[in-house]
Amino acid sequence: MKTTRRTFIGTGLAMAGTLGSSLPAFADENTKTGSLTKHELPQLSYGYAELEPFIDATTMELHHSKHHKAYVDGLNKAEAELAKARANGDFSLIQHWSKQCAFHGGGHALHSLFWKIMSPIAKGGGVFDSCPLSDAITASFGSFESFKKQFTAAAIAVEGSGWAILHYRKDDGALIILQAENQHKLSAWNTIPLLAIDVWEHAYYLKYQNKRSDYVNAWWNIVNWKAVNEMYAKAKQAG
Repeated sequence: MKTTRRTFIGTGLAMAGTLGSSLPAFADENTKTGSLTKHELPQLSYGYAELEPFIDATTMELHHSKHHKAYVDGLNKAEAELAKARANGDFSLIQHWSKQCAFHGGGHALHSLFWKIMSPIAKGGGVFDSCPLSDAITASFGSFESFKKQFTAAAIAVEGSGWAILHYRKDDGALIILQAENQHKLSAWNTIPLLAIDVWEHAYYLKYQNKRSDYVNAWWNIVNWKAVNEMYAKAKQAG
């Protein structure tokens, strides 16, 4: 995806173009605005019911077709408004639309990652084999179990709504676990996100009510480790 602006959580969410779905940028006739990208809702590689019993079909449908779609629409709107501001030379609402870009851009990128790193059990979900990623996890956290405990604790302890995210840090190649409030606060820099769990209530409330810990623990059964390992390999190459 070719873009002229980044809407991201840290440097890593520049990967949103490969994780999400966006149409190629097109040249605007007015050179004052620059080019725009039409972001689109990515298609899932599995059906809404295929992650059951860990995530129910109704939650998946609402989460993908309603919540994620709203972030895509919000991002397109915010970027269009900023282009309009450049064309008109009126930046009186720059703070508002910049925040909207960060919020909706973060939502689009993180949800695109979230769908990608989950898989039905029948298609390999939850299977963690020896691979370069497993070696990196051991090097950074001591063991897979230590990593899993820290990630789980981070996800459960997110204040309010947000995410727990495994990042690849470019400076030293280490893997680190951070929280994100909402989907743009507590941003990481110079990192590439590899694994993320959404702990906004809309991700689990229909099935788990207020039992976030039950949802987080169940979610490990559908992590697509093959996809995470592939992204780790790309992150190392890019870093």
